[in-house]
Order: sequence, then structure tokens, then C-alpha cells
Amino acid sequence: MAFVLSFFTFVTMQTLSFSFIIPVYNRPDEIQELLDSFVSLLGEVTYEIVIIEDGSTISSEDVITSFKNRLNISYYNKPNSGPGDSRNYGMKNAKGNYFIILDSDCLLPVDYLNTIINSLNNDYVDCFGGPDAAHASFSSLQKAIDFSMTSFITTGGIRGNKRSVDEFQPRSFNMGLSKTAFQATNGFGNIHPGEDPDLSIRLKKLGFKTTLIPDAFVYHKRRISWSKFHEQVYKFGMTRPILNSWYPETKKITYWFPTLFSLAFVFAIVMLIFGHLLPILIFAVYFGIAFISAIISKGFIVALMVVPTILIQFFGYGYGFLKSTLTLALSKKSPQQLFPHLFFNI
Repeated sequence: MAFVLSFFTFVTMQTLSFSFIIPVYNRPDEIQELLDSFVSLLGEVTYEIVIIEDGSTISSEDVITSFKNRLNISYYNKPNSGPGDSRNYGMKNAKGNYFIILDSDCLLPVDYLNTIINSLNNDYVDCFGGPDAAHASFSSLQKAIDFSMTSFITTGGIRGNKRSVDEFQPRSFNMGLSKTAFQATNGFGNIHPGEDPDLSIRLKKLGFKTTLIPDAFVYHKRRISWSKFHEQVYKFGMTRPILNSWYPETKKITYWFPTLFSLAFVFAIVMLIFGHLLPILIFAVYFGIAFISAIISKGFIVALMVVPTILIQFFGYGYGFLKSTLTLALSKKSPQQLFPHLFFNI
């Protein structure tokens, strides 16, 4: 039996063909940088790049055309329907049988594809995710946001921690999905954000294995301002209770941590007003550890931005999570009726 499985995996790997799926919306500059990183990509495996223009008013076509003689690119232009549906559109039209899904604000290290191929050769899975990192060229704020989103002291390092390999829920800024798994699930739903864990949960329910490939990282720019970062994490917090209502078995106490942190911080400020120092001193120690950790890994300038970035992350996510949880609990309406801005009409 083991021989048969090994032989099946060998045959599967010999016939794998890769298609990179990249939706883009009004970001030709990002596509330029991403395609530049493709030009430097190492590896002897051929692949195609599928770019889906999601109803942009600022087209990336001229940028893409300039790379046509260096890269195998398929380019599609469609009405705006959100990143999830655009990825589905790309996968339906892709020529490969294994899809690697990227956000347009990513850059690829030169060994990215080789790392994925080696991992799938050693342990084939129908879905994988990779972590993200900050490139040296990124702004100090982008590096601070990267620290806040990936550090052990803020998120437990779950986005790229090697202990998170099993039961990992890939994120679509850096995600692999076989054609078989795509066809079985019909791909991403119309919720956004939240389409990534929604797909991961459905994959697991169908028996597909998802995993983290710790070394298959991308450089992910994320948001370039605190206001945009707040909007993003607020929506993350809003969508998690919706997913919990759809899939009650996925509920975890850890999803409450940002809300509890935020409430505790407000309590500490109130206690300080009344002359009680201990609660705020506990937070001061926490932020001091975060500041020192950021200095060690990112430098002094980035460390100065880390504390407000962490507060924005926790308060944004925490408030969104609490608001969504209470609204869903107190209303008999569907999530689509309560939060239409979190769903695309497909």
C-alpha cells in the first residue's frame, strides 16, 4: 500500500503544472514590481502567470504587455466582483493543474518556486500556505505592520510559525491550491475579507489536507497607512464571527483576545486617572518588550512605530469582532443582510 501511495505521489508530481493566479485592482505599480521579481525567479519548471484585472479604472495592461516577451502571461479583464471571484475566474481559465495564488502587493524571493516544488515532492498536499516577510526596501511603517502581524508577542507567530504547520489555514496572499481541490470546493466565496479561512474550512470538511510551508515566504507590502491598516483589521474582526456562525466547530477563545486586550487597556487608563498605576504598568512592560523585540529585528525607527501599530491592530480587530458578535447574536437577519459591505454580489 505504501508503495502504491508513493508511486501515485511520484506520478502526480511529474505531471504538475503551475499557474500563478493574481487579481489586481488599480495597482499597476505593484504589478510592475511583482513581475520584476518573477523575472529573477529560479527554477527549471515552466509556469504561467494569470493576471485578472478586476474592473480596474487604472489599467495594468501596458505594464503587463512590457513583460510579454520575458514571461508567460495570460491577462484577463472583467467587471469588478472582488478578489475571491477574480481568483476563481483565473483558476477556471488557467492552463495548469496546480494554482499558486498571490496578492498584487507581493514580491517573490528567488527561491520561492523551488521551495514549493521541493516541499510538494517530499509531502504532496492539495493546499498550502506560506508566511510573509518585510523586504528591505519597504517603508518603516510597512515593516512595523509586518512586525505587528507576524510577531510572537502579538499574534503568537501563527502566520508563519513552524509549529503551525498542521491545521494551518492558508491566506490568499500566498497560497497553493490544486485544480482537484478547486473543483471540489468551487473556490472562494463572496465574503471579503474572510474568503481565505472560509475556503480552508471547507477544504478540511471535504478531507483535503492543508499545510504551511514555512520557507515559502513572500515579501508582503500590506497597507501603507495606519488608517488603511485599521480598516483592514477592523474588517478581519467583523468577518470572524460570521465564519464562527457558519462553522461553529471552528470557534476559539483566542479570537476574543484582541477584544479583551482592548477592554483591559481602557480599564487601565481609567484606573490611572483614579491614581492606580499597576494595570497601566503591566501594559508598559508588554509594550516595552515589543519595542525591544522590534529594535532587535527591525531597527529603532521601526520600533518607534510598533506600539501605535499594535494598538491599532488590537483595537481595530477587537472592536470589529465585538460589534459583529453582538449584532449577529441580537438579530435574526443573515450576515449578508447585516453587513452587505463585507460581501460581493457575484
